[in-house]
Amino acid sequence: MKHADRWQWWLGAILIALSVAVYYIHYAIFRDAHHIFIYLVGDIAFVFVEVLMVTLVIHRLLTGREKRILLKKLNMVIGAFFSEVGTELAKLLLMFDNNATAVGRRLMISADWSRRDFDSACRYIAGYEGDIDCGKGDLETLKHFLATKRDFLLNLLENPNLLEHESFTDVLWAVFHLTEELGRRTDVRSLPATDLKHLAGDITRVYRVLLVEWLRYMRHLRRDYPYLFSLAVRTNPFNPNVTVEVS
Repeated sequence: MKHADRWQWWLGAILIALSVAVYYIHYAIFRDAHHIFIYLVGDIAFVFVEVLMVTLVIHRLLTGREKRILLKKLNMVIGAFFSEVGTELAKLLLMFDNNATAVGRRLMISADWSRRDFDSACRYIAGYEGDIDCGKGDLETLKHFLATKRDFLLNLLENPNLLEHESFTDVLWAVFHLTEELGRRTDVRSLPATDLKHLAGDITRVYRVLLVEWLRYMRHLRRDYPYLFSLAVRTNPFNPNVTVEVS
């Protein structure tokens, strides 16, 4: 038996012994076993109700509250990711998309977007197969950008709390994989067509999950942090006409 569990067994045995001792004292004083067993059975019956309340109601409420607090903190990490990597990466990946104009129109987020607008855009991007052409964008610039952010991405992956946010973890793994793929190629300007097709698949994977996560993050800002949402709208990487200055 592990030492960490042994004290729990000892505590349980002591508590049971104390309970028996108290019942014995009660019987020794009043000599009323009938009264003791009436309350004993009643207490045992209530245990099931107590377990129901503690495990299914109170525990769920506390767990839900803790999860909301954790997700709120994780949204700060996600915000740092988009500020440091995600927004600029989205701009670079958009250059590889043959349908960049159509995608950009669906992501023209404005201050009056509702939850329904965000949900509609998320469904569109989640089902978007992508038309990535490695010859259309600048692989060398993408490779250099991701290489400079490699340490930042590694630090994020070391955060154990990110396991609670599966979709963002998928984004990090996809981005880190693309970073590794490009980093291991000496000259991305002279790759064969088969290798370019392979990289196009990696870029498509990052492109899709990154845009969906960006939309979810923007919806979070719209709901909880309007002032941050205002800045994010004014720096929307998919709107070529945005300006950070308020007019």
